[in-house]
Amino acid sequence: MYPSGAGSRSQRFRLPAPACAPSTAVRQPSEGRTSAILRSGHSLAIGEGSMRKKSAPTWDSTKEPTEIALRACLIAKDAAFNAQDYIATRSQMALIAVQQCEKELDQIERQIDESMPAAITEVTEPEARELLGCMKFTIDLERVGDLMWSVARRIQNLPSPLNSKEASYLTSMAETLQEMLTRVHQGFLSRDLELAESVLRMDSKINDACHAVFSNYLEKGAGRRSYEVTHLLFMAQAFERAGDHTKNLAEELVHLVGGHSVRHVKKTRTGILRARRQR
Repeated sequence: MYPSGAGSRSQRFRLPAPACAPSTAVRQPSEGRTSAILRSGHSLAIGEGSMRKKSAPTWDSTKEPTEIALRACLIAKDAAFNAQDYIATRSQMALIAVQQCEKELDQIERQIDESMPAAITEVTEPEARELLGCMKFTIDLERVGDLMWSVARRIQNLPSPLNSKEASYLTSMAETLQEMLTRVHQGFLSRDLELAESVLRMDSKINDACHAVFSNYLEKGAGRRSYEVTHLLFMAQAFERAGDHTKNLAEELVHLVGGHSVRHVKKTRTGILRARRQR
């Protein structure tokens, strides 16, 4: 599966922000994204362990934070895609791309966090709900970026590659995560409750895959590959947690569109339809 706008091997990697160290990565950002500079004036370019910030952004409406949250969805999807590619190929370009995604998501989450207190006091109740939804989106997406980077680092530190069976568990989970993030992005863009509902259902697919990994290797043992399998278990758990964060996004989308929270309650079609009726 290629990210939107990527159709060949040479286009499979995100193009790092211009101010970063030169890289041979050539994959363009996902469709609809603008990399490097946010309209608020915050730079997304990463220096040597520091963030270059021009000034505290101000928002005239909820449009800009919504666009930032949508862009963060695409960055998180890119992180999952490149993590999957690194698992399969151990390409250094994929590793760099995962790290860059993680840094961009960190900066976006920080930008929203710094701007929210002042913005939330100057808007109407519906606008406040939108702003809070954007903040919750960026928090969960930042965690997805962290988890994808943790997977990539574990792959990097393995003394020998995962075998095909071990790698297939993780690449399958990565594909599911990418599809979930794609649907969250599309659902947030169009305020589509059907897409939110589909993401809630897909979370069980990642959970089942994680349970299968633990069941197979904890019950049967790992033999001489105990070190690699230990890392495999941690990586499967990271994908499962990333799926949980993406499920949170779908739940927040239901809340934004329908004004009805489905968190901490049984996720059923009836509950989604109830939210739709309250729109």
